[in-house]
Amino acid sequence: MTGLGNTRLGKTGLGIGLIGTGYMGKCHALAWNAVAPVFGDVARPNLAMLAEASQDLAERKARELGFARATGDWRSLVTDPAVDVVSITTPNAFHPEMAIAALEAGKHVWCEKPMATKLADAERMLEAARTSGKVAVLGYNYIQNPIIRLIRRLLDEGQIGEVNHVRIEMDEDFMADPEELFYWKSEASSGHGALDDFGVHPLSLIWTLLGGVRRVFGHMAKPYADRPIKGGARRAVETYDIATTLIELENGASGIIALNRSAWGRKGRIFVQLFGSKGTIVYDQERMNEVQIYTTDMPKDRQGFRTILASPLHAPYDKFIPAPGHGLGFNELKIIECHALIRRIDGEAATIIDFEGGIRIERIVDAVARSAHEERWIEVESGEERRAA
Repeated sequence: MTGLGNTRLGKTGLGIGLIGTGYMGKCHALAWNAVAPVFGDVARPNLAMLAEASQDLAERKARELGFARATGDWRSLVTDPAVDVVSITTPNAFHPEMAIAALEAGKHVWCEKPMATKLADAERMLEAARTSGKVAVLGYNYIQNPIIRLIRRLLDEGQIGEVNHVRIEMDEDFMADPEELFYWKSEASSGHGALDDFGVHPLSLIWTLLGGVRRVFGHMAKPYADRPIKGGARRAVETYDIATTLIELENGASGIIALNRSAWGRKGRIFVQLFGSKGTIVYDQERMNEVQIYTTDMPKDRQGFRTILASPLHAPYDKFIPAPGHGLGFNELKIIECHALIRRIDGEAATIIDFEGGIRIERIVDAVARSAHEERWIEVESGEERRAA
C-alpha cells in the first residue's frame, strides 16, 4: 500500500496482522484501532488477522480486539495476502523467526523491543529487512513522548550547552519478590535480563537525544539465586535482574546507566539527568508529562529548576487533548509510534527506530554483556548507524 501524502492512505488502509495478545499485543491493537481517529490524516487500518498460541484463544482475542479473522498458526498470518503489516508482540526469543518470515513474505514489520536475545539473530533480522526493502521498526515508544521531543529540541537549541554527562536509571519492581514464581524472564533463552529486557529503553533515549555510544564497562548481578516453581521445588535464576554500565558517548561525554527490575516501590521509573556546560535537564518517566530544566542565563539569585508541563504546544499532544497539564499515558505513546510507522511506510520522515537504528542498540547490549563477563572496557562495534530521523 502506498500514497499517504496529504491524503488518507488508500481507501481501506493497511491490512494488519497481530501476533500475540498479551500486554503489548493489546497495546498494539489499541494503537491500530485509534490511530485514524486521533490523527485524522491516515485511513483506518484494516484489522485483518490475529494469531495466538491456539485457535480458540485467537478467536476470542480477535473478537475482543476487533480483528476480522483468527489463527492458531502465526505462519499462516505472515503469508496471508490481506496482511500488509505484521505486529510482533511475542516473548523476545520468538522475534527473529517471526520478523524474518514476515519480511521474506513481503510484509512490513512492527516488532516489540528488543530485536532479539542474541546479536547474531538481530543481525539476521537487519539483513532480512535490507533484502526485503520493507519498513521494519521497533517498539521504542518512550521516544515518542512529546516531552522527549521537547528535550531534543532544547538540546539542539543549545539550552544547556554541550552535554558532558548523562545518567539514566530504570527501575521496576515486577521481579522484586524473591518468592515470585519462576517464569520465562528468568530463563537464559529470554536474554541477559534487565539489560536487554528493558535496559534497551534508556539506550533508545540516548540514541535519540545524544547519538551513539563508543565504549562501555558493564556489571550484572542476580539479587536472587533461585525462585520457586509449582510443586514446591526451586529453580536457579539464569538471568540478571540488575545491571550497571559506564558509558562513553561518541561525542566524548561520559555516562552511567543503572537498571533494576527487582527495585521495590519503583513502577515505571526512567530517571534521566543530562548535564551540560550551561545547565541541566531532568526527566522522570513516572512523571512523564513534565520536564525540569536549569539554565545559567538568569541572575544567580534567581537561578533554579523550572518545570514545563506537556501541553498542546508540544506536538502531537494536541492530537489527544486540547488543554495543558492533563497528560498522556503509555498507550498514547504507542498510538504516536503507530502513526510514525504509517508515515515511514509511505516514505515520509518519522521519529522512529527502525532495524538500522535498532541494531546499534543491540550492539551496545552485546558489548555491555561481554564487558560484564570479561571485566573490562569494550568498544561498541561500529556499523551503518543513524539516529532516529
